Amino acid sequence: MDSETFDLSTGSELVTEVTGQVREFCRGRGDGLCHVFVPHATAGVALIETGSGTEPDLAAAVDRMLPPEDIYRHRHGSTGHGRDHVLPAFIAPSLSLPVIDGEPALGTWQSVVVVDSNVDNRHRRLRLSFLPG
Repeated sequence: MDSETFDLSTGSELVTEVTGQVREFCRGRGDGLCHVFVPHATAGVALIETGSGTEPDLAAAVDRMLPPEDIYRHRHGSTGHGRDHVLPAFIAPSLSLPVIDGEPALGTWQSVVVVDSNVDNRHRRLRLSFLPG
């Protein structure tokens, strides 16, 4: 298995697209599986359509499901930071993608994104691993 880590700044938005990094990592590797992982207790990865309004829809859904209020037992950091630690139970910190001839086999509108609601730490790492077929 081949694996690399990439530094990532998630900025002020919930969703950060990483499809380009995944495509570049897979290029020239043939057939296999690409595992995408964020090694953080407050972030996840997902496949969504980007640029069509899905990002704010996802942010609103996360806010409804996990309100950004001070209601959590986990109480350090910013108000409502406890929700950040619950988020990965709903948006997993990893996913695996089939790779065909060096290209992730994504659907027409699918993009790989990091989902991170933690405003206290916007520096993240992304680990990509390739398992040849």
